[in-house]
Amino acid sequence: MYVLGINAAYHESAACLLKDGAIVAAIEEERLSRRKHGKSADLDSGHELPRLAIQYCLDAAGVTLGDVAWVGYSLEPYDRLRNQEIIERVVTGGWGSPAGERRFLDLALRVPAELRRLGMTGEFKWVAHHLAHAASAFHPSPFHEAAILCVDGIGEVGSTLFASGRGSRIEPFDEIRYPSSIGFLWEKLSKFLGFSEYDACQVMGLASYGDPRRFRASFERLVSLEPEGRFALDGDALRFRVEDYAPIEALFDVPLRKGGEPILAAHEDIAAALQEITNHTLLHLARHLAARTGSKNLCMAGGVALNCVSNRIVFEASTFEGLFVQPAAHDAGTALGAALHVWHEMLGHSERSPMLHPYTGPCFDDSAIEHALSKAGLVCQRESNIEEKVAELLAAGKIVGWFQGAMEFGPRALGNRSLLADPRSLEMKRILNDRIKHRASFRPFAPSVLAEEAERWFVIEKSTMTSDFMLLAYPVRPERVAQIPGVVHVDGTSRVQTVRAETNPRYHKLIKAFHARTGVPMVLNTSFNDSEPIVCTPEHAIETFRSAGIDVLAIGHHLVEAARQPRSDAEVTHTPAPTASSFSFRAPAPRV
Repeated sequence: MYVLGINAAYHESAACLLKDGAIVAAIEEERLSRRKHGKSADLDSGHELPRLAIQYCLDAAGVTLGDVAWVGYSLEPYDRLRNQEIIERVVTGGWGSPAGERRFLDLALRVPAELRRLGMTGEFKWVAHHLAHAASAFHPSPFHEAAILCVDGIGEVGSTLFASGRGSRIEPFDEIRYPSSIGFLWEKLSKFLGFSEYDACQVMGLASYGDPRRFRASFERLVSLEPEGRFALDGDALRFRVEDYAPIEALFDVPLRKGGEPILAAHEDIAAALQEITNHTLLHLARHLAARTGSKNLCMAGGVALNCVSNRIVFEASTFEGLFVQPAAHDAGTALGAALHVWHEMLGHSERSPMLHPYTGPCFDDSAIEHALSKAGLVCQRESNIEEKVAELLAAGKIVGWFQGAMEFGPRALGNRSLLADPRSLEMKRILNDRIKHRASFRPFAPSVLAEEAERWFVIEKSTMTSDFMLLAYPVRPERVAQIPGVVHVDGTSRVQTVRAETNPRYHKLIKAFHARTGVPMVLNTSFNDSEPIVCTPEHAIETFRSAGIDVLAIGHHLVEAARQPRSDAEVTHTPAPTASSFSFRAPAPRV
């Protein structure tokens, strides 16, 4: 039986296909359309489906939409309508206004009919957004029972869900509602600090440069921790649904920073205090969950669960002994959750399939890679032991575009669509930020480290497979800092990805070869992109390799060195946005 899950209500549009409860494919729409976040999160886009992602999932299984028995969609649209009852400042016709919420509902209700038009003959099910998050957190976890915490901007009306999972059942037991929203707090303050609402990662990186004490009292007026694991935000000061920052400017006595203006110490300190209050709030929630459920295991989802700093603090400072955060914890993961909710909660299937790796996207065979290289006119050589060759190039200071196997699900590049470099070089951080990624100089880079070596280099109080997904920031052991300056942040931590031979053998072999050459069991890893969605196809990889000044492209068993290309090949060409039929997909390997 096939079950399709879809997320498209707000942003991070995605699709996931299950066959008899196991993942066949899962992918974000942006990877195929090349439009960041899949679509804009506005009132007029609630009916836009991730058609390319859906088609990829169907193609990976060799089926049509008519072969799908159930479709789960991660929203309860009528529940969303309750937002019009909240008394707050809104834009007439915008989010929260009666007219705006009614328009969003009317458009969302078009989804089932549109799927029927595209060939759906099976059953359709609306799945509450946070139930989809909870399902995405618990059902793919390795735990038979767990406490579940979902924290994001908003689902329908709620921002935070408390639940417990046992066997194949999830029981929600409490909810915190908008405007008390940690996710929206990060979006609003990201914009106040001169970034976009999608730049939480930048603010998290900036926080390490600041001192939280300066604005601690201000944040304690914005966020109050309450009994029973609850919290409340000052919605009148934050004014989430209008572009009004006057109360925040008055609270901090700092003017709104406009994009391009210098980053001042005050901005760093605000970011630091935001990170601190987030740590305190999530730990407050987690401790309540532990006491309420009695569980030793914690599963987390929602966009806030991508905060690798808070994740480690919550795990290590709580009584939980096990942690699971799946790699697409943000809204894209609700496509997975909607499908799993249908399979387990509605259809009653008890056997669960743990998610041991994130490689659920397109995979390209040698013929597709060779065709793309030939069409691009690139000079390349085939390497029988490409891992050893790339290790040699990395040790020599080269930046390598590493394109291998099936694409990752989620916002992190986890060793199949990655840019790699030598972590021993501090200069490499500047080169990557300035020349390749074109991003702020304070942004840190992550290490991919052999799992069996991780505790020798990082202070890891509690081990968890969640570190495989680059969702925890660990302190670097003091005696190791000087050896790997390219991946040590200003606060002495690194956002670590542990790499296991059983889940990514080629990437593990590469890092092991680098270890043998250098004595360092890790490589610097950042996403293979340049101000665009992470590359998905060979064509995307080739275009970014040419335009971003990357030294080497290692794609399948083929090695392409920029220095060996004819001069004309250095010219940047534009690849049109793809359609689903543009690619020669191969389904990802079965999950182990």
